[in-house]
Amino acid sequence: MKRLITHGLMFGNLIEVSSPALIERYNRALKHLTGKVTKLDDFHIDLSGYSPEIGDELDDDHYLNPNGANRQFILLSTAQKDAPLLNIRFSTSRGILTQFIEKNEAQLFALTARDAVAGELQNSVYAVDTPAKLFDIRQVTVEADTIGGHVADAAKLAKMIDRFRTEPDGWRDDVLVAEMIGLAKKTGDVTRVPISLPAMTFEQANFWTSHFGGVYIFRDVRFPGAISTLDWKSLGEVPVPQVMDLTHRNQIADWLERNNLTEPIVQARGMDSAAVLRQKMDFILVDAADRLGLELGDARRTELRKIAYKLGSALPEEFLGLADLLRWVEAGGPWPKITSEHPAYFYTLRGKAGRDRDLVNMLLSELAPMDVRQMYITHKELFYAQYAGWSDRKKTYVADFLAREYQVDREGARTALFGPEPGMDELQRPEMVSGPKPTRGPIAGPWGGRR
Repeated sequence: MKRLITHGLMFGNLIEVSSPALIERYNRALKHLTGKVTKLDDFHIDLSGYSPEIGDELDDDHYLNPNGANRQFILLSTAQKDAPLLNIRFSTSRGILTQFIEKNEAQLFALTARDAVAGELQNSVYAVDTPAKLFDIRQVTVEADTIGGHVADAAKLAKMIDRFRTEPDGWRDDVLVAEMIGLAKKTGDVTRVPISLPAMTFEQANFWTSHFGGVYIFRDVRFPGAISTLDWKSLGEVPVPQVMDLTHRNQIADWLERNNLTEPIVQARGMDSAAVLRQKMDFILVDAADRLGLELGDARRTELRKIAYKLGSALPEEFLGLADLLRWVEAGGPWPKITSEHPAYFYTLRGKAGRDRDLVNMLLSELAPMDVRQMYITHKELFYAQYAGWSDRKKTYVADFLAREYQVDREGARTALFGPEPGMDELQRPEMVSGPKPTRGPIAGPWGGRR
C-alpha cells in the first residue's frame, strides 16, 4: 500500500493531531467512549476521529465502532468534514456525519475551541448479528456533546434562567442563583451566545453495508430488492420481494432498468463516451496482460495496442464488446448486440442522476471490476482489497494512472465520468428528517430491457 500512500491515494487529507492540548482532548474523548487512551505523540484522524495509527497501537481498527452498527465519533475541529471516512461499514455514514457538521458548524466551531465533541450514530439496532437485522435499520440519529457536557449544562442553565425570570420569588432563591453562576462560569452567557446541539435524525432507506460480505439494500425504489456479494441464500429470509447476488447478471440488469437507475454511457449527456470507452479498454488490457505475465512497458496506449495484437484471439470478451461499441460511436459501425449476458454489459452503464447515483455506481464497480478508476472513486473498500492481491506491475500502473489522471482534478474526473453532482433535492446522501427466490430475468440490452 506504500505506493497509494505516497501518491495520496490512501490516507490522504487526514487531519494531523500533534499538539499536546489536542492530544489531551482526544484522549479524554477516547477514554469517555472506549475506556482506552493513546500514548502516541502525534497521529492523524479521519472524519469520525478514527486514527489508523491508534488502530495499529490498540490492534483494533474498529475501536470507535465495536459492534459495527453504531459508529462513535470524536470531533476536534470542523475541518474534519473534508477528511475521508475510513473503515466504512455503511455507505450512508459519511453523508450523515458531513451533514451533521455542516448543519451545526458554528456551534461545533465554538465548542471544539474549548473541548472535544464526542457522539454516536445511533441505529435502531444494537448489533447486526443476522442479515434480517439490516432491514430493521431505517433511521440514524446523531447525538453529541463535549466531554465536559457543555451542551447539556447550557440546556440546564437555560431552564434555570427561565425559572429565575418567571417565578415570583426566583430572584430570592439563593440556591438557584448560585447554581446559575456556577454553570455560567462553564458555559458562558447562554442568553447572548446560545449553545445548542440538538439530536438529528436521518433516513436510511437505500444503502450498502460491509456486513455479511457486502449487501446492497434498496427499499425506497419502485421495485425493492437486495443484492448480496455472497450467495443470495446466505441472507436467509429478508423483507424484500427480490433477492439476488452478483452472479445473477440478467436479473440485476432487468431490476436496474425497471427502477430506472442506470443509463448507457453512449447516451449520457455531455459525456465523451469514446474517451471513456477507450480508457475502460485500457484497464481490461492491463488486467489481461498482467494475468498472462506480459510486460506492460510504460503502459502508454501505443504499448497497450501492441499487447492487444499479441493477445489476438485471447482478447477478453469485455474488451471486444467495448471495441464494437467504440466503432459504433466513432465510425458509425453496426450497432453491437451487447445484452446483459455479455461480459461487457455493465461496463457500458453508469448510474442515472439522482440521490442513488453514487450507490448504483458503487454496485456497478462490483459488476465491472476491471474498471479500476471507477472502483477507486466509488468503492474504495473494494479497491483496497483488490489492490492487495495484484502484481507489482499492475499496482504500479494503477497507482501512477490514478495519481496522474485523477488526483490532479478529482472533481473534474468525477463529473466527466458520472455527470454533475446531484442537486440538493436529489442527493444520494441520507435525507435528514425531523426527527423471493431469484429466477432467470429478461435479458437487457444497453438501450434498456428487451420486452
